[in-house]
Amino acid sequence: MITCFLSCVYRSTPLYGSFRTYDIYRRSLFRVCRRAASYSCYELTHRQLLSLRGEDTIVFLQGLITNDAEQLNNTYECRTLYAHLLNVQGRTLFDVLLYSVEDSQMKEHFVLLEHDNNIKDLLQKHVLFYKIRRKVSIVPCSSFSVWSVLPSEPAKEKENIVQHVMDSKSALFFGSDPRTAKMGWRLIVENQVNPLQIIPDSRLGDIGEYHRHRYTLGLPEGVKDLPPGGCLPLESNLAYMNGVSFTKGCYIGQELTARTHHTGVIRKRLMPVQFLESCEATESSDVVTETRKPVGKLRSCIGDLGLALLRQVNTMEKLFILSTKNSWVQIRAGIPDWWPKDDRNI
Repeated sequence: MITCFLSCVYRSTPLYGSFRTYDIYRRSLFRVCRRAASYSCYELTHRQLLSLRGEDTIVFLQGLITNDAEQLNNTYECRTLYAHLLNVQGRTLFDVLLYSVEDSQMKEHFVLLEHDNNIKDLLQKHVLFYKIRRKVSIVPCSSFSVWSVLPSEPAKEKENIVQHVMDSKSALFFGSDPRTAKMGWRLIVENQVNPLQIIPDSRLGDIGEYHRHRYTLGLPEGVKDLPPGGCLPLESNLAYMNGVSFTKGCYIGQELTARTHHTGVIRKRLMPVQFLESCEATESSDVVTETRKPVGKLRSCIGDLGLALLRQVNTMEKLFILSTKNSWVQIRAGIPDWWPKDDRNI
C-alpha cells in the first residue's frame, strides 16, 4: 500500500524550478509513511569495491583521479572523496567514491574505491595499466557490500550518527556522501552484516526509492548516467558534486577540464527532468523546444524521472521528447536546490 501511494504521489508531483515542490511532498510523505524509522538503508548491489593498499597508493591515485587524493592522508579531516577517472581526451570514463580506511590489525591505512559493477573489468584494466612500478596492490573487495543511508527528514541530516555506528565495530566504513548532504551517508559492511542492527531506528528501503531520490536531485551515478567516454566532467556537474580539484598537480585528461574551468563557459549541464505524461522514451533521444529546435539529449530515465544534458539557456522553456510511440511528450527540467546559488538562476 505504501509503495503504491509513494508511486502515485511521485507521478503527480510537478517538479518546478528548484524542485522545492517535491521537497515539500517528500517531507510530509516521510512523516506519514516512515514515522517508525528515522533512516532508510539501501543495499547498492550495482556498486562494488576495489581495495588499494601500499605506500604508493595516494601518489598513484593522485595521477589518475580528478580530485585531490592527498586529502585522504588525513582520515580525521577527509574520509571520503568523489572523483572521475578521465581518458586522455578529458572525457569521463568512470565515476568513483574513495574511502579512507584504517586497518587496526595490520596497522596501516588503505583506500576502498567504489565503482559501478558493470565496468569492474574495464576499471581494473585501466588502473593496472597505469600502475607501472608503483608499490600498490589492487584487488577486488567482494566480501563487503555498499549501502546508502538516507534520513527520513531533512533535520536528521544534521545529526551525527557516524560515531554511534563506528562504535558498534560492525562497520568497516561509515561517513557522509561527499557529493551533497542530501545523499546522506555511505556504509560499508561485511556481506553477512545486517545494517538495521547497527543503524539506529532504521528500515530497509527499496533500491527504486534510492534511484528516484538521485534523479530528483539530478545526481548521476554509474555508466547509465555517465557513459564511458561519452560525457564531459564539468557538464556532468563534477564541480558541484565536490569531485574535482583545480589546484592539484597533473592527472590524466586534466587539460580540457582545466581549460573549461578557467574560461568559465559551460553551455550544457546534466539536469533532472520529469515527464508530464506517462510514456516510454529511448535514452539518447533528442530534447527539443516547441519549435522542434534540438537543445539536448535524454541521458537516462526511471519511470517519470530522468536526467538530460540540456543547453542552459533553454532550460526554462517548454521542452519535448519523442516517445517510442512516435508522439511528442512534454518534459520539465528543474534546477536542484543543492547547486550553488549563482547557478540556480539560469
